[in-house]
Amino acid sequence: MAESTPAPVQPLSQRMETLAALEPSPFPVISLYLNLAGNQNGREDYRQFIRKAFGERAKGFPAQSSERESFGKDADRIQKYLDSQDNTTGLALALFACTGSELFEAIHLDAPIEGHWLFIDSVPHLYPLARLVENYPRYAAVTLDTNKARIYVLGAGLAKAEREEKINGEKTRRTSKGGWSQARYQRRADNFHTNHVKEVVDTLDRIVREENIEHIVVAGAEVAVPLLREQLPKHLADKIVDVIAMPGNDANLIETTMAALREKDAETDIERVQELMDAWQSGGLGVAGPEATLSAFQLGQVEELIISGSPETLKPVQSLPDDAAPGDVQVETSAAQGTTDEKRLKLSDELVTRAQQTSARIRFIEDASLLADVGGVGALLRFRI
Repeated sequence: MAESTPAPVQPLSQRMETLAALEPSPFPVISLYLNLAGNQNGREDYRQFIRKAFGERAKGFPAQSSERESFGKDADRIQKYLDSQDNTTGLALALFACTGSELFEAIHLDAPIEGHWLFIDSVPHLYPLARLVENYPRYAAVTLDTNKARIYVLGAGLAKAEREEKINGEKTRRTSKGGWSQARYQRRADNFHTNHVKEVVDTLDRIVREENIEHIVVAGAEVAVPLLREQLPKHLADKIVDVIAMPGNDANLIETTMAALREKDAETDIERVQELMDAWQSGGLGVAGPEATLSAFQLGQVEELIISGSPETLKPVQSLPDDAAPGDVQVETSAAQGTTDEKRLKLSDELVTRAQQTSARIRFIEDASLLADVGGVGALLRFRI
């Protein structure tokens, strides 16, 4: 019997859509990404980064100005939020704040972020969050035994499941009887197990449909997985990314299933870039390069943004469109390989924000060399003009 456990967690993609829809603010908007896993020595160092970065950036606003006052209030609120130990759970934390625009959003993440990042702009800086969403997409994780199962909806590295359902079958006991009684018992047990797996499949099918899930990872007991494969319809079987051993606990489940998704994603990057190049070079439904991609966004043509996972490899543009978010992005980071090139950061976030605003898919390509010849970005189109 299936039991639904409500999990009041808003999908990360929806939270990103809300942030992307915000109008540019005349006050500084803080986008803060913190690595909570500790430095190479295992020590927490985000507080030291915050003190230094906030102090440096505060000096950039005129004394007694409304911008400096708004920034100061946001810095204080963030510090108070972090002072609570409960608010520093997970591997990373993304914070967005602007007192002048009544914005304060905290997102706890169970996926890694390299170093600490502070962005100051007129809008939230979403490129790092969008990259995490694409690298760790929403998926269903199934843990399965012959008499019990759980189905989780996990999304983009969030520190807890968005949804969880339990399916409990009837337990069967071992018997030492032989002959006809043993055979009858075994048939009865097999029927229970088959009916249990059918209920799991029916529940999974419903969740996949309701949540629009494209990826499934199965963690199952050795005897249960073959039963599941027998009962899975093709449309569900096609969504299975991997089948792994049953993990010891929920934390291990998240870690191992995410690893399976990342491996699958890396395998398909080359295919996706080749599809883009073929569409572009044939004069079909593809464009390449920052300028052409921005123009396609303005015309509402973009179906999927394909962009380098390293902003520093993007080719800067002479100027952004007139309707781009005003002002320059300012950045502080502790990441060893982090780029502080403000033009490239502004371009990367402009592209990602436009994708969010127009419901275009985003695909990050982690091997930057694959897009090097076209300035690090291109797009597959919905239509040609």
